[in-house]
Amino acid sequence: MVAEMSYQTCSAVLDSWELVRNIEQYEEKVGVKLFTKFFEIEPDARRVFGFRESQPMEELLKSRRFYKHAAYFVQMLDKALGMLGPDIEMLTEVLLELGKKHVSYGVKPEFFPSMGQSLVYALQETLGKDTFDVETKDSWVEVYGALSYDMIRAQKM
Repeated sequence: MVAEMSYQTCSAVLDSWELVRNIEQYEEKVGVKLFTKFFEIEPDARRVFGFRESQPMEELLKSRRFYKHAAYFVQMLDKALGMLGPDIEMLTEVLLELGKKHVSYGVKPEFFPSMGQSLVYALQETLGKDTFDVETKDSWVEVYGALSYDMIRAQKM
């Protein structure tokens, strides 16, 4: 549950996220890395996002819709991370609603671990291994796990 995370964990995530936010066009850059990796791991998830499962990645990378969706996902992540402070209880409620909504999109609970792996990959590629160290990675894994737990829990309600 999101509300059960430590201050230190949230702080490590928010500090590293601020570094990401300082990169020009970070939404698109991080989003493209994330979804390129995600679709590599979960090719059948492409249908959820309106792409063909067999569509080559090179073709997706030429699609403006792919870039827009990638950036939109990162913007939503940014909003969720912005609620980690004083709005953390409200964030749990938002994630539960979002999880219910994602069922209608065809998002499967088994996609969440792959998305988390893809997010960590994108952040590490963006920030570099020196900045995105083991402690920061562990904090992101914990935060993503809590965020996705609430969404998966809602899908099963």
